[in-house]
Amino acid sequence: MTPETNEPPRLSGLAVFFYVFLPFALGHFLSSMLRNVNAVLAPSLVHSLALTPGELGLLTSAFFFSFALVQLPVGIALDRFGPRIVQLVLMLLGSVGVLMFARGQTFTHLLIARAVMGFGLGGCFMSAVKAISTWIAPKRLPSVHGYLIAIGGLGAATATMPVRLVLQYTDWRGLFAVLGGLTACCGLLIVLLVPLCKGNANAKAPTLQSIVDVYRHPAFRTTVSLVLVPHTVFFGIQGLWIGRWLADVARFPDSAVAYLLYLSMAAVIFGAIAVGMITEWAGRRGLLPLDVAGIGVALFVLVQVALVVSYTPSLQLLSVLFTLVGTITGIEYAIVAQTMPKELTGRAATCLNLLIFIGAFVVQAGFGQLVGLWHPDRFGHYPVLAYRVAFAALVLLQLPGLVRHFLRRRPVQCQIALLANKEDYEIGSLRSSR
Repeated sequence: MTPETNEPPRLSGLAVFFYVFLPFALGHFLSSMLRNVNAVLAPSLVHSLALTPGELGLLTSAFFFSFALVQLPVGIALDRFGPRIVQLVLMLLGSVGVLMFARGQTFTHLLIARAVMGFGLGGCFMSAVKAISTWIAPKRLPSVHGYLIAIGGLGAATATMPVRLVLQYTDWRGLFAVLGGLTACCGLLIVLLVPLCKGNANAKAPTLQSIVDVYRHPAFRTTVSLVLVPHTVFFGIQGLWIGRWLADVARFPDSAVAYLLYLSMAAVIFGAIAVGMITEWAGRRGLLPLDVAGIGVALFVLVQVALVVSYTPSLQLLSVLFTLVGTITGIEYAIVAQTMPKELTGRAATCLNLLIFIGAFVVQAGFGQLVGLWHPDRFGHYPVLAYRVAFAALVLLQLPGLVRHFLRRRPVQCQIALLANKEDYEIGSLRSSR
């Protein structure tokens, strides 16, 4: 494999959009779609293979587990060979996993195929960020990240009602066969359209000490202590369990669940763009991105509290609010990129991805295990109490980081107030002496 070298060519903004952003965004679109498609396919999968909630959660979360395992090697490969070649190899591997899933006959077969799928699609977001950052100014990255996440939201939305419409003409196996072909075509499109990006053939694997340096850095610890657990909850629940909650707790039929999931995933598009715009707007007024994240995480936890109590007047609204407000957790990438030392940003992003996807695997699989402690009724619906307990456990996991953040902010605000009062006092004294 020949590393991609030389300086990248000068491209206009329009050329960057068509030749760089769109091809990589398409890969992220397919990755998000395949990550979330089980939320709609769950009834078909359960019927075909007689899956328990624990098995359904494990099957779906295997995608996250392989995502996590591939982060470090993908990060090294992106530095050495550039995103163009790396993404081709990964998309072809992802295509193999999708086609394996289409032909799987047992739970074990599908579990392995889902893991292979995750290995292949695990670098889509990182590759896109790596390629786009070559031509985008750092101050624009929050907005561009927001647009990229919005494309992922579009992919997640496509995994809902559009998938249900396709299932009127084929079964889930035929759907995955088509998606496997599209995944391979996306990899080829990237090679054909994307210009060569600068690579570093001398890039080496990060040492244990370099990774420890990332975790020890105060900026990294401060960010993950607030946003990491909510981020894993957002990823783990939106791709599967919010749909099962609508079916089992709200008792909506499959068609209504698909429609509400479509609205929920579409909300990610608007939420992601809004987060980038709000963060830049707040920055111009002196508010740090971490403060924006703190407010957003607090609102996200409140939505989950409403899910715990099953706020009956608007169960539909809660499913949409969960994904709309939950998009604030995507700000974690921009905060790490802006606050970490330049020599640590690449490793920090890789470590962050590793933690997020491991956490999402634990949340998605663990949620299923908790719900599976109860027995379903004769229609296959699990009781409201099972979901209340599971969501309450997630809220309890997020509260310590949120409380710590606001306790940490209080001394800083008091110090700022004291300095402001001191300055006013000194100005007043000076005027009096005149």
